[in-house]
Parts: sequence; C-alpha cells; structure tokens
Amino acid sequence: MLTCHFFPVILSENSLHQTMENINNVTEFLLLGLSQNKKIKSLCFLLFLFCYIAIWMGSLLIIISITCSQLIDQPMYFFLNHLALSELCYTSTVTPKLLTDLLEERNRISYTSCMEQLFAVHFFGGIEIFILTVMAYDRYVAICKPLHYTVIMSRRKCYVLVFACCTGAFLHSFVQSLLTMNLPFCGPNEIDHYFCDVYPLLKLACTDTYSVGILVVANSGMMGLVNFVVLMLSYFLILYTVRVYPAKSRSKALSTCSSHITVVVLFFVPIMYIYIRPAATFPEDKVFALFYTIIAPMFNPLIYTLRNLEMKTAMRKVWCQNPLFTGRGKD
Repeated sequence: MLTCHFFPVILSENSLHQTMENINNVTEFLLLGLSQNKKIKSLCFLLFLFCYIAIWMGSLLIIISITCSQLIDQPMYFFLNHLALSELCYTSTVTPKLLTDLLEERNRISYTSCMEQLFAVHFFGGIEIFILTVMAYDRYVAICKPLHYTVIMSRRKCYVLVFACCTGAFLHSFVQSLLTMNLPFCGPNEIDHYFCDVYPLLKLACTDTYSVGILVVANSGMMGLVNFVVLMLSYFLILYTVRVYPAKSRSKALSTCSSHITVVVLFFVPIMYIYIRPAATFPEDKVFALFYTIIAPMFNPLIYTLRNLEMKTAMRKVWCQNPLFTGRGKD
C-alpha cells in the first residue's frame, strides 16, 4: 500500500523532471524567412537594404533638425523626436538580422537571441504605440483647449509622459516575454517568420497554448486596439472642433492631423490584424509584419516632414544655414 501511495508521486516527479528537460531541448531556431527562392531573396535584400538606409537617414534627419532648432521646445516636436528615436531602435531589432539572413542558406538564431529579439521588438514597438497616442493627446489639447495648452503640456509633463510610455512598453514586453519563455520547446524548431514573434513560437510549443494565446490577445491585441480607439477618438474630436475655425487655421490643423492619421493607419492596422485574433499563424502574416517593422518607419519621416511647414523651415535653417553643416565657418 505504501508503494501504491508513493507511485503517483514518483510518476509526477518524473513527469515534472521530463518537462523541465523538454524546456531546454531546443537551443536554437531556424527562421524560414520571407522566401527560399535565391532570386527573390537577392531582390528582397536590395529592397530592404534601401529601406533600412532610408529609415536611418530620415530618422536622423528628424532628430538632428528638431534637436538643433527651437522646435525642441514645442511638445509636439519633443514627442516626434522621441518617436523617430524609438522607430530607429524598433526597426533595428529586426532589419539587420533580416538582411543577413537573406544572404545565407540557413537562418539560425539561438534560443537566447530569439527571446532577446522578442523582448526588444515588443518594447520598442510598445514605446512607439504609446508615443503616437500621446502625440494625439497633445494635438487634442493644442486644438481643443488652446488657452490651457502651455499649462497642461508643460515640459515636466512631457518628460513624465515619455517616461510613462517607456514604463508601459517595458511591462507589456516583460509579460509577453515571460509568457513565451515559460513554454516548453521540445521538438520542432522552424519558425515560419523572419523574426521571433509570439504566435509563431506558440505554434512550436509542445503543450496546449490556448490559455497563453488568450493572454497574448489580452496583452498585445487589446493594447493595440485600445490605443487605436483613443487615437481615432482624439482625431475625431479635433476634426469636430476645427469645423468652426477660420479657413487658414482649419487647413493647418487638418494638415497636421492627416499626417498623423496616415502614420497611425500604416502602423496600427497590420498590428491589429495579427494580434487581435486568437493565436494562429498565416502565410500573409509576414507581409503584414513588414508594414509595421520596415515600411511604416520608412514613410513616417517623409509624412512628417513633407507635409509640415515648420519642419521644412527648421530643416533649411539647420542644414542650409548652420555653419556646422554647411562648412562655412568664421575665418
């Protein structure tokens, strides 16, 4: 009888030990990437190399132009400066690895590097999501409450909001990574994607991931949806308010908001398509992921500069009139 009582306990301990072994069974993953065709991979390499160079040039152009001009004193450009920096960090967590993988036959990534990439992608992506929401709030206050704008959006408040964006993104990414790292990977190690993300990893886990998938939707999907709704509501209130403004003021407000809405749609719609649904992966997910990891960060500098008179004026002053950049110093 004593043996019978202890037998289930022994089995339970053996099962637990076996599970712990299974967790460490996979030491690396194989990224299947965008295609296995060599010609397509070569074409993609040239295309995304151009995109990555454009992202660096555009983001640095915005950061230097704002930092070296009086625009840095305005809350909207203060947040735009941080948005450009977060986008640069965000795309750099994915694109360099994608470019090197396009030149190689087999695309390997260690378990540790995969988890690090997962955390970095969601951390910098979360910062970008929250900063876009803060920028919408800034525009709402500027247009709907202009008399209280300088008090509400003080420099101290701006720093607090940026810190809150980073804290919220860290908590989001930490939870996302924790859910993934607790999964057992004991067999298949081929990720049908070009970077480590949650849903492709859930597909490889050798356990029931239904509950984890629900938590991922609650974490990533709802975060994206709630911020998107807040953004759209802010811009709806702005458009409702400016309908009675003079034509010149209305045109300026609409120009600013339209550029912001374009950025929001390019970034948020693909994110919600992937993360708002139950845990599942589809071949087209990789194409949608390109929009928020590479394409949107590439177009954002163009959208914010070409349709913004203040940015264009600041860029001319910094790059065309500043002796530091023109090389015309005092003799």
